[in-house]
Amino acid sequence: MRTLVLVSTFILGFLAPAFAAEPERRTWTVDSVEREALVYVPAEATRDAAKSKSTPLVFVFHGHGGTMRHAARTMAFHTAWPEAIVVYMQGLPTPGQITDPEGKRAGWQRSEGDQKDRDLKYFDAVLASLKKDYLVDENRLYSTGHSNGGGFTYLLWASRGDEFAAFAPSGAAGLRQLRQMKPKPVLHVAGENDPLVKFTWQKSMIDSLREKNGCGEGAEWEKEKFCKLYASKTGTPVVTCIHPGGHEYLRDAPAIIVKFFKQHSKSP
Repeated sequence: MRTLVLVSTFILGFLAPAFAAEPERRTWTVDSVEREALVYVPAEATRDAAKSKSTPLVFVFHGHGGTMRHAARTMAFHTAWPEAIVVYMQGLPTPGQITDPEGKRAGWQRSEGDQKDRDLKYFDAVLASLKKDYLVDENRLYSTGHSNGGGFTYLLWASRGDEFAAFAPSGAAGLRQLRQMKPKPVLHVAGENDPLVKFTWQKSMIDSLREKNGCGEGAEWEKEKFCKLYASKTGTPVVTCIHPGGHEYLRDAPAIIVKFFKQHSKSP
C-alpha cells in the first residue's frame, strides 16, 4: 500500500505540480528563542510570480506531544487545498492540562498570559513575516488544530479574532475563552467517546458557540457524514462534525474543513 501511495504521488508530480510541492522548514526568533514551522506556498502567492494573486492562509496546530512534521503528514491541508498557503506550526515543551504535567512534550499555551504569551507572540511573528513575503489574502485567514492545538485555535479566536475569517478546532474546548470571542464562523470536530477532552465539555462549548453566534436549529450540512449546520442570521454559522470515535483525528476532517473554509471570508 505504501508503494502505491508513493507511485501515485510521483505520477501526480507530472500531472499537477502544485501537489508535488512539499512544505519547507522556516525559522523565526521570538524573544531570543528559535521557533520553526513547515510552510507550503503555492507558486501563485510569491511576489515575483508572473500570475501572482492574493492567497488564503491556513494555520495548523498539532496536539500536545505532536510535531509539525506529523501534522503535515497526517492532516495534509496543503494537498486538500493546494491553492492556499499552509503553515504547520511547531510547539515547545509545555505542561499538559490532562497529560504530561512535567511538560516534556511539545504543546501550546492554554490562555492569555500563560507561558508569557510565547505562542501568541510566535503566531504574530509568523503572520507578519508571511504577509511581508507573500501575497496573503487578509480576508481569508484561517486556523485549525487538534486537541491542545484546537484549544490554541480557540485562544487565537479570543485574542486575535479580528484577523480571521473562520476557525475549525478538533477534539478541543475553549470555555475559558468564550467571553472574549466575537461571533465568527466555526466548524467543530468531536468524538462522542473522547476519553481525554470529554464530549460533555465539547458539547457545552458547541452549545455556547451556537448561542453566541445566534444560531437556529441544526440541519444536514453538504451531505457530509456526521456533519450538521446551525445557520446564523449574522453569517456566523456553527457546523459540527460529531463522529462515534474517540480522541483520534478524524481522517476526513481536512477535506471537510477546507470545504467549510472556502465558504467563508471576512469580506462581504
